[in-house]
Amino acid sequence: MSPGSTGPFLEEDIQQARLHGLQEAQLAAQLELLLNPPAPVKLMRPCTVGHGIRRLDFPEARQLEEIQVRHAALGRCMKFVPASGSASRMFSALIAHWKDKITSLEEVRARAERGDPNSLQVLEFLQGMERLPFYEQLLGSLPLAGSNPDELLGRGSIGELLEGLLGPRGMGYEDLPKALVSFHKYGGEVRTSLEEHLVEAAFYVADQQGFCKVHFTVSPAHLERFKARLEHAEKHYGEKLGVSFQIQVSVQEPCTDTLALDMGNQPFRDPEGRLVLRPGGHGALLKNLQETQGDIVFIKNIDNVPHGRFLEQSVFWKRVLAGCLIKLQEEIFQLIDLLEHSCPGESSLRRAMEYAEAELCLVMPPRKEMGSRQEASSKLRQWLDRPLRVCGMVENQGEPGGGPFWVKVPPGECPLQIVESVEVDLLEKTQRAIWASSTHFNPVDMVCGLRDKRGKPYDLRLFVDSSRVLITKKSTGGRELKALEHPGLWNGGMARWNTVFVEVPVSTFQPVKTVNDLLRPGHQPNG
Repeated sequence: MSPGSTGPFLEEDIQQARLHGLQEAQLAAQLELLLNPPAPVKLMRPCTVGHGIRRLDFPEARQLEEIQVRHAALGRCMKFVPASGSASRMFSALIAHWKDKITSLEEVRARAERGDPNSLQVLEFLQGMERLPFYEQLLGSLPLAGSNPDELLGRGSIGELLEGLLGPRGMGYEDLPKALVSFHKYGGEVRTSLEEHLVEAAFYVADQQGFCKVHFTVSPAHLERFKARLEHAEKHYGEKLGVSFQIQVSVQEPCTDTLALDMGNQPFRDPEGRLVLRPGGHGALLKNLQETQGDIVFIKNIDNVPHGRFLEQSVFWKRVLAGCLIKLQEEIFQLIDLLEHSCPGESSLRRAMEYAEAELCLVMPPRKEMGSRQEASSKLRQWLDRPLRVCGMVENQGEPGGGPFWVKVPPGECPLQIVESVEVDLLEKTQRAIWASSTHFNPVDMVCGLRDKRGKPYDLRLFVDSSRVLITKKSTGGRELKALEHPGLWNGGMARWNTVFVEVPVSTFQPVKTVNDLLRPGHQPNG
């Protein structure tokens, strides 16, 4: 330990952390989690249709849609869009070739023939780029006036194309938030993913006065550009759709940053010897969600928004999910009313237990283990009076990400959980088999009830499973590190919420993880 140190950290480390809003005790707790990670999540079985996932017939879905329409008119709804992600991941294969100065088309083809994944993606991009929504913009961004892609490819060079797409003097897509990337084309109109989310929200969030509440979380580095585009989009689409957008924008606060370790389990430091404090993952956005003070809140990722050809179906299923939540809320609140009587009868207790088990899949202990009627009533109210979420689930199509599982939980908790692969011990044979047998995928498409029966917002911090931190390997500046992330927003961050899974059509899930995903039918104007 160096002179002037305090605990495992230098005095300078403590001062640096305080500027982030972090105290020494928080650093010490993060270090302990990195050195001694909590036990992995214990999977019991996958959630399947009829066993953890509801499949709705059309008449029932229509009834739920009508419920949502009525409540949206009352101004209860809001949309929350995590939009902090950078477009650099979308364009990572192109960026890799650009940075490495691999600009010869012949070399790209040779690498692709050897199976290089980046080169295969680059070739797919080149073959389909005329169908991309930003193609005309790219033409105007080529470094040499009068150049065109066909001419450049005819010369066997892609350097100018990459420079025009990615470089700061061109379109600058290397350093752009994903929210500002052009996603879809409508004749002469091109929409970014930000604009598509506004358009979609207008159809299921707006109230009877036309007010439409939307909240975006944004990276501080992109805040000014985001706001500039948002100002134009808010006015243009508000007038076009006859709504008045009420938009909130927030950033992931520095106090949610986390410590990292090097591969020798020492605090990871930059070349100047300062601690590297990294953004704490999407679980850090729980604070942003809390501060919206929302009632019924739709959550959907910035990169999951289909072309307008699918708008009607997408809106229908958003309404269905929210209608399901509202119906469940009303039933739960009625049960809480029964349980709040000074001495509820056994029939009320049994009714609440049966509902909790059948509708919410809560793990119910035997009645005799719950004590007197007053004790049982208190426990049941505690278990029912929680934030509620209804999550859309699509059939597994091999997309990367988490899925719905039954997990081992204490009595009174909900075993239906969204779990990421990093949370599971996949080296253990049984756990690996359960993971591989999953039939459905979590598209981060959910509706949340954030207020109790009196209209008071829940304190969401009370319903986090703090043991479900995520520890992953990352790299920066060519150096590997162990990164710590807060329990994921829809994983451990909502682990103690009451949860219902509903199957939705796979067509409602149109993620854009790489630029070539924009060539899929879900993002094309004509399929």
